[in-house]
Amino acid sequence: MLHEGEHIMTQRTDELDIKVIRELKKDARRSYREIAERLGVSEGTVYNRVQKLRENGVIKRFILDIDYSLLGYDLTALIGLTVEGGHLTEVEGIIAEEPNVSAVFDVTGDYDAVIVAKFKGRKELNDLVKDILSIPHVLRTHTMIVLNVVKEEHGVEV
Repeated sequence: MLHEGEHIMTQRTDELDIKVIRELKKDARRSYREIAERLGVSEGTVYNRVQKLRENGVIKRFILDIDYSLLGYDLTALIGLTVEGGHLTEVEGIIAEEPNVSAVFDVTGDYDAVIVAKFKGRKELNDLVKDILSIPHVLRTHTMIVLNVVKEEHGVEV
């Protein structure tokens, strides 16, 4: 049983790697020198750890944390999707290419997949739902509109 602050480490990841990740999550633009000073290691060590984490696929990319509502994307929708058997991966691949879609998840329960998407208005949402329903093997959708965002993080504390 894990207690607060404990982590399961893979063969490739150790506590220093986790500390480097935590620093990068706070500010991915922080220099390796700043991170090294905060962690009490050399700049070269931080550089090597980041490279290792990237090569192992732990760090996939460095991205911006954008407040999309300030860009006019005030409408967030969760769309439950029911797909005819054996075609889920194919349908998800098509939907994942849509520019307003930020996530596509395989799920258990009443739906086969759940989609997260952001829009500037109802027309864009309506168009996407109609496009999804026109994809072969899509049986139905169930759209839920987000009324209030309490928390929206793209990661968890490590």
